[in-house]
Amino acid sequence: MAHATHIATGSQNGLFARFAALTEAFRASNAKRKIYNQTYRELASLTDRDLSDLGLSRTEIRRVAWQAAYEA
Repeated sequence: MAHATHIATGSQNGLFARFAALTEAFRASNAKRKIYNQTYRELASLTDRDLSDLGLSRTEIRRVAWQAAYEA
């Protein structure tokens, strides 16, 4: 009598692939958040005159930091 000692299912590979994709998405999200925070801090530390030289106002800092991180 023969019986199967190992039955491979596709769900194991699918689970690993989903976990790997989730991990990669988490890393990408953290990298983008780091860019946003760094850009925001750097722009916020500038004087109003420096921001004006760049063609920005203080109210645009969040938008510019967002664009640098998430739309680049």
